[in-house]
Amino acid sequence: MTNPQTTEGQDVVDVLTSDHQEVETLFVELESRQGTPEHRRQLADVVIAELVRHSVAEEAYVYPAARKALPDGDQVAEHEISEHSEAERTMKELESVDPSDPRFDQLLSHLTATIRHHIQDEESDLFPRLRAAVAHEELVELAGKVNAAKKTAPTRPHPAAPDHPPANKLLAPGTGLVDRMRDALSGRPTSVKDLHEQQH
Repeated sequence: MTNPQTTEGQDVVDVLTSDHQEVETLFVELESRQGTPEHRRQLADVVIAELVRHSVAEEAYVYPAARKALPDGDQVAEHEISEHSEAERTMKELESVDPSDPRFDQLLSHLTATIRHHIQDEESDLFPRLRAAVAHEELVELAGKVNAAKKTAPTRPHPAAPDHPPANKLLAPGTGLVDRMRDALSGRPTSVKDLHEQQH
C-alpha cells in the first residue's frame, strides 16, 4: 500500500490509517458484488496482499513500539496479533475459493467484519495512545520502517509463519520474494495499481 503523495514528515499512524482507507475502499467495492467473477477474484487478491503486507509491517515494528511505550503494551500487542492470526486464516481459505462459490461471499463477509473491528480498535485506541506516548521523530522513523517492510513483505497469507520479532523480521523478506515470484508467474494482482493496469 503505497501512497502516491510524499510520505516525508508522515508518522506511522498516517501511513497505517491511509492503508486502512485503501482496504475499506476495496471492501466496499467487493460488497457491491459488481463486476465479473474474475474481477472480484482480483479485488480479493489485492485486499489479501494489502492486508498481509500491512500486518507484517505492524508486527515487525508497530507492536514492538507499543510493548515498549504503553503500560499494557504486551496485552495490546498480543490482542492485535491474535486478530491478525484470525484474519490470516480466513484469507488463506478465501485465497482458494472461486468467486462463484457461495463460500466466497461468506468468507469475505467474515474477513470484512474482522478487519473493520480491528481497524476501529487501532484507530480509536492504539493509534492515539501511541501518538501520546512516543516522540514524533520516532513515529516518523517508524513510518519509514513500515513502508520499507511492506516492500519486502509477503503478499500471500502464511498462517503458520512466526508473528513475533526477531523470527518474523528474518523470514518475511524471503517469503515475500517467493510470493512475488508466484504472483508474477500467475499474473496475480497485489496492488490497486496492478488492478488498473490489468483493466486497460
